[in-house]
Amino acid sequence: MTRAAERHEGLDERALLLAAGLAELAVSTAGSVVGSALGVVRGLLRRSDAAELAADAERDLAARGRLVLDRYTAVPPAHLETLARHALARQAAADGV
Repeated sequence: MTRAAERHEGLDERALLLAAGLAELAVSTAGSVVGSALGVVRGLLRRSDAAELAADAERDLAARGRLVLDRYTAVPPAHLETLARHALARQAAADGV
């Protein structure tokens, strides 16, 4: 895989994480007042460290996105492995172990 392809995949994953984080943030703050949020955004845009703030916000959104994706895309346990463990437990109980 070329570096350009790796970088493209990294950007795709980053965009997905940011979108999921933004969606989670929107859902979790749906009850807040929009007017006060706009005032906060205006105040933040006037700050001299806006670039650092934007980088922090991006990292926070990516972290939220990772948590959301991990929560909803968790792989369930393998069905056959679960059956095998139950069979071993029954066999051990029957053998008196």
